[in-house]
Amino acid sequence: MALYSEKVMDHFRNPRNVGVIEDADGVGEVGNPVCGDIMKIYLKIEDDKIKDVKFETFGCGSAIASSSMATEMIMGKPISEAITLTNRAVTEALDGLPAHKLHCSVLAEEAVKTAVRDYYDRNGIAYDPSQFPSGEDCAHCDRA
Repeated sequence: MALYSEKVMDHFRNPRNVGVIEDADGVGEVGNPVCGDIMKIYLKIEDDKIKDVKFETFGCGSAIASSSMATEMIMGKPISEAITLTNRAVTEALDGLPAHKLHCSVLAEEAVKTAVRDYYDRNGIAYDPSQFPSGEDCAHCDRA
């Protein structure tokens, strides 16, 4: 069996939604330069739906594929649905990731949720903080 699925390779070689939204309504950046994976997600929101989403990722192929897949999964969705995105859903949509690369899907989930939280903060929208990552740790980076 190949280390990476065909979907992972496709999203790595042909990532979707790469770029920057200059006038983004929400931006989320997560990662740790120590481990080398940094993701930034940009959201454009209209009528509580994600009208556009772009990403920039500095990292491995799994990180790029996870970012690409996550953006496809939330495009056009209501914000309330986007914040329910899980790393497991990203991994399953990619037909799996090697165990040592699962942290890439975690970062994709966290980047999306951090961008949504930024949108809420910018617009004074109340939210339950427990729905969002703390951004204070990068557990997979602590392994030496």
